[in-house]
Amino acid sequence: MIFMATKKDSKEEKKDEKVHASEHVKEHEKHAEKAPEKKEHERAKEAKPEKTEHEKPAEKVQEKKEHEKPVEKAPEKKEKKEVHAAKPEKKKPEEAKKEAHEPKKEAAEHKHEAKEAPKAKAGKKKAQKKSLVVLARGKRKEAVARAVVSPGKGRYTFNRILFGTIPNRYIREIVMEPLGFIGKEAASMDINVSVHGGGQLGQAQAARTAIAKALVEYLATVDDKLKAAYLEHDRSLLVDDVRRVEPKKYKGPKARARFQKSYR
Repeated sequence: MIFMATKKDSKEEKKDEKVHASEHVKEHEKHAEKAPEKKEHERAKEAKPEKTEHEKPAEKVQEKKEHEKPVEKAPEKKEKKEVHAAKPEKKKPEEAKKEAHEPKKEAAEHKHEAKEAPKAKAGKKKAQKKSLVVLARGKRKEAVARAVVSPGKGRYTFNRILFGTIPNRYIREIVMEPLGFIGKEAASMDINVSVHGGGQLGQAQAARTAIAKALVEYLATVDDKLKAAYLEHDRSLLVDDVRRVEPKKYKGPKARARFQKSYR
């Protein structure tokens, strides 16, 4: 009897479990039908998120500003109108361009005149320097001569001595040789020659070369044929003689001569 009672209890328990399972399935199906409706409602809420506490006062501030803006802008518009009223009338573009170019042209003309003035002065100074004084140098052996030609009254000096007072006639003719190729211009200039080193003939030939070079440069604008005449007459008038005396050696009286040996 005890065994039979246990079997009945087990059967009843199984029936109860089946009933509970079926009820649970039905409830699950009901929840599944309501779930999509809830999801749609939740999605709508997410699309429109609730405003935070920080955003709410910001909106209030913006609303206040919108109410205040027209009050502040009203006087600014009036001021702008007054400014537009005070502006002068606009000129035509052609007239404005003409007025803008006129001062530029005047400034350019003043600059051009200012540039031309110093150039003209510089040119005059250079021309005066060339015509006023000319310095030339001549050499012969150990003698060096420097001749200075300047405007004057025909006064020629050789180491502070006038050409006409040089005692040796041969030396005087050598020094005055370049003056024979000049005409009337000889009376309107002064020549001062200073010589040092060498002997009498070496100094005379050096002075002749220096005088000829100075005259060619001084009278370049007056007489173009003077240089050709000097070269045709004697090339050494314009070209220094490069020859020098050979120095003496030992075992002889001169540069090349040797002492003789006697056996008697």
